[in-house]
Amino acid sequence: MTSGAVTRPDDRELAAAGLGLTVEGPVATLVLDRPEVRNAQTPTMWRMLAAVGEALLADDTVRVVVVRGAGSTFSAGLDRAMLDPAGAGEGVETVAELLALDDGAMSAVIDDYQRGFTWLRDPRILSVAAVRGYAVGAGFQLALSCDLRVLAEDAQLCMKESALGLVPDLTGTKPLVEAVGYARALEICVSARMVGAAEALRIGLALEVVPTDALDETVAGLVQALTSAAPGAVRETKALMLSAAAVPLEEQRRLEREAQGRRFRALAQG
Repeated sequence: MTSGAVTRPDDRELAAAGLGLTVEGPVATLVLDRPEVRNAQTPTMWRMLAAVGEALLADDTVRVVVVRGAGSTFSAGLDRAMLDPAGAGEGVETVAELLALDDGAMSAVIDDYQRGFTWLRDPRILSVAAVRGYAVGAGFQLALSCDLRVLAEDAQLCMKESALGLVPDLTGTKPLVEAVGYARALEICVSARMVGAAEALRIGLALEVVPTDALDETVAGLVQALTSAAPGAVRETKALMLSAAAVPLEEQRRLEREAQGRRFRALAQG
């Protein structure tokens, strides 16, 4: 049952943005579905990701969201058509259009784009990125937006923005620093180098690395484990994990006490 009045985008709308979505019980699977361009991302896709997130977060039956790419790669990053107005199709948002805006308006547009990524960290759901092949730039940041990342052995991660004269602006900087620390995160971003699956596992970017043909089975097993606990306990636990590094110990202790009180009362009410 879906709470509120949020309507989930239909298949036609999703396809027009290069996305696919299936929901089976408590599990939603979100697919970047532009394999002909290695799932390159566009502003239209980011806006639709935000709409999907709003709908899934309003659905109190959805507990886990799996994000994957169609074909042999997760996402090659930004669609270069956005950087080239001459090559962009009609209605495609471009950097040139951003440059025509004042600073406030430009920031507001980028804020809209970022909303397509931030909902994956909401405590109401757990999110898993299933990554095979390249996760570059916006693709890497989308994977970083997920709580957990399972990588195929052929996965290659790269924060490409600095090589284009840009910065990571799709909310990837915070989870990257949280995963690998300031120094390694800075080096990965500024060098724009590839991080292979084995290194990603070693430095904390990946929960697990598996053979490519075992990725789907491994993710399915993880999803089963993630949906086995009580939904309320999972949401409260994720919220506590999100706050743990940001608040002082005394504040975290208070948050734990309050969360446990809510859980005791929920269990007592049956």
